[in-house]
Amino acid sequence: MSTQAPGAPAARRLLRDRTGGNRVTNIELFFDLVYVFAVTQLSHNLVQHPTVRSALQSALLLAMVWLAWAYTTWVTNWMDPERLEVRLLLVVLALLSLAMSAALPRAFDDLGWVVGASYAVQQVGRSVFMVVALRGPLQRNFERILAWCTVSGALAVAGGLVGGHARELLWLLAVCIDVAGGLTGFATPFLGRSRTADWTIEGGHFAERCQGFILIAIGESIVIIGATLSATRHITAATVAAFVVSFAGSVALWWLYFDRSAGASAEVIESSDDPGRIARTAYHLVHPLMVAGIIVTAAGDEKILTSPSSSAPASSAWMILGGPALFLAGHAAFKFVVWRVVPWTRLAGIAVLALLALAVPVLPEIALAACAAAVVAVVAALDRVGVPTRPRRSP
Repeated sequence: MSTQAPGAPAARRLLRDRTGGNRVTNIELFFDLVYVFAVTQLSHNLVQHPTVRSALQSALLLAMVWLAWAYTTWVTNWMDPERLEVRLLLVVLALLSLAMSAALPRAFDDLGWVVGASYAVQQVGRSVFMVVALRGPLQRNFERILAWCTVSGALAVAGGLVGGHARELLWLLAVCIDVAGGLTGFATPFLGRSRTADWTIEGGHFAERCQGFILIAIGESIVIIGATLSATRHITAATVAAFVVSFAGSVALWWLYFDRSAGASAEVIESSDDPGRIARTAYHLVHPLMVAGIIVTAAGDEKILTSPSSSAPASSAWMILGGPALFLAGHAAFKFVVWRVVPWTRLAGIAVLALLALAVPVLPEIALAACAAAVVAVVAALDRVGVPTRPRRSP
């Protein structure tokens, strides 16, 4: 008598074939295109509302955007996107993500219900699909995820229906629940909890997907630089200087991440006995810090390109210095999690950027941006000069 569960062959048919390695498929890249728009929306929101409250609201929205994307990335690591059912799932999720992205500028105004509902339907609907499609340990894992996402989704919807600080609080709780779920193994009454060892992901694919999101964010900053320059009617020496400095800053961020760390970290997660643990911490939790740094840097670029001034106002200074500092902090955490080494060069770069804040009243705005870009470039250069060519592997 067969002990195979009903529907098991169909479930296996939807899983990726791990024999030849997992490549990023075209439908996954198409899905990512929606998030180019989302990153652009968040960056423009910072430029239009350069206040502390707006920055915190943008951080909250970025967390929701990232979680919607990251949870889908976990799914496509297991499921074969070339299968019709999985492809249709990604198309539906892309549509919901596009609606959510379009509503981001008015998320705390009249379109909060769109953001909340889109987030909830993605988190719950994706989990339902996986529970139906899978069998075995992965199915039980997604049953637990569904229980947690049902709670977070209800909070997201409720937040979209109320206003004021209540919306911010409910959305923050929704984000905290989705983050805490992964940290606790989605521990659920009667269903138990998952271990990261049960998350049998293909590490190289997961690393490549997160690297792709970093490229999305940097690409958005390049678009801002080019579009802002294109819209400038009178090109002056200050405009050209701002253009060069902004581009150099984007190159420095790219170089710091991709020159050494990206490829080496992918090798670590591929060879790890517990790739789920590294994916959860180094990629799922840490990468959005770097994405946030790129978004803030892009907002600062748009500021200096639009109206280069003799001195940086406070709203521009915190973007010019805070963006690279946030990126360095995220990259420092990434290196520590993957290789268990203290990234002193990143910490020193953050300290230098903090000291540059003292020069804000006297340094011209473009000079301040040039100094910030130079700090990131020096940190990237030190990776080649002062460290081994291949970082120590994580134990």
